[in-house]
Amino acid sequence: MAEKSKAKGKPAEKAAEKPAEKPGKPAAAPEKPAAVEKPLEKPVVEKPVEKPAEKKPPKVRKKEKGAYTRYKVDDKGLTRLRPYCERCGQGYFMADHGDRYSCGHCGFTRYKRA
Repeated sequence: MAEKSKAKGKPAEKAAEKPAEKPGKPAAAPEKPAAVEKPLEKPVVEKPVEKPAEKKPPKVRKKEKGAYTRYKVDDKGLTRLRPYCERCGQGYFMADHGDRYSCGHCGFTRYKRA
């Protein structure tokens, strides 16, 4: 086999050599590494000067009414000032809305007589 490679004009040496570029085509430029992108710098924007926050007065909360507002103490004893709900029973007072009484628990409404 050694004789055949010598007879054909040394193909082993040609394979090792780089193929020559054709004169009609321009040489390809070597690849450049990708450009490293710099992070975009944000333009400096001056913030408007804020006035110090004014302190708001605290909200006024209603005081919860105690059980003493639903009863009146007489010489005779205790008197209920508002009626109990007819559906819910004792312990559920109805709210007084001027022209009607209403239960906050079940929504029952009883109108006052004019």
